[in-house]
Amino acid sequence: MIYIDIERICAHISFLTLFSVTLAHWVAPTDRPHKLNGLRGKGMTVAFICTTVFMLLRWIQTKHLPLSNLYESSMFLSWSFSLFYVATRVGNSNDWSGAVVAPGAMLTHAFATSGLPEDMQQSTQLVPASQSHWLMMHVSMMLLSYATPLCGSLSAISFSIIYFDRGGRISNSESSNRFSYDGGVASMGMTGANHNKENTNAEKAFFYSLSLNLRKCKLINQLDQWAYRTISLGFSFLTIGILSGAVWANEAWGSYWSWDPKETWALVTWLIYAIYLHTKITKSWGREGPAAVASTGSFLVRIRFLGVNLSGIGLHNYGWLTQ
Repeated sequence: MIYIDIERICAHISFLTLFSVTLAHWVAPTDRPHKLNGLRGKGMTVAFICTTVFMLLRWIQTKHLPLSNLYESSMFLSWSFSLFYVATRVGNSNDWSGAVVAPGAMLTHAFATSGLPEDMQQSTQLVPASQSHWLMMHVSMMLLSYATPLCGSLSAISFSIIYFDRGGRISNSESSNRFSYDGGVASMGMTGANHNKENTNAEKAFFYSLSLNLRKCKLINQLDQWAYRTISLGFSFLTIGILSGAVWANEAWGSYWSWDPKETWALVTWLIYAIYLHTKITKSWGREGPAAVASTGSFLVRIRFLGVNLSGIGLHNYGWLTQ
């Protein structure tokens, strides 16, 4: 009973901390003030520690890796987001990545603690097919293959929004036109203080727009690189997860592949991210093409994690909704 109470306390503290960190990222600018950046990192560290304690207590209580139902898997996924957040901040003064990772951790945690009924949050015994040493390898790799590509895909979506945003280009054009216009007026006879004031204002507007566009280009490059790195890591996790799952399936069901809905969607997701990596390596689709592919991958990850499980069909249905 004491384990359950501590678990609930840890779950509530981690959720409140994740909510606060997410709010801090989206309400305040990501690059200032520096003190707020430090508080964000400390807050996410607290959430990571609380979720880790929760997982350890559940592990001690059930005597197996706590991945037996949708609640435990969602908490593990939230823990993965938190781990990813803490890891990306090590030696990195830029805090923009947290604006992508923190909401993922918070929403996943909220779904587990508030979106699932109370009976699904209770610890359960593993079904016979899950009582295997492959459980830790396969399920943990698959859950990590949800978190990392999803972070990369969200970065690619953010990259697409900023890249195709015409606001910066319009302001640059307007500033340039204004600068030319002011110069033209000056050449037609504007003199003295008015001439200097107009030129000064035009120059300020032009250089402000130029600085804004430079920062936007820097952010686009960072998002693009981070998306590529995280999706590459997630692709490795997904590959290991699929291969270990095939070996486990042959051990439990007598066949390596049965075209189960979960297996099929995992294969589709693997192919989509393989296309993304191929286009990034060959640079055949520019920047827009891979970003669109990665955006599709985020949709497939959600189908693979929730859609298939909540549909109640397939060999992978047990242990999620069937208690």
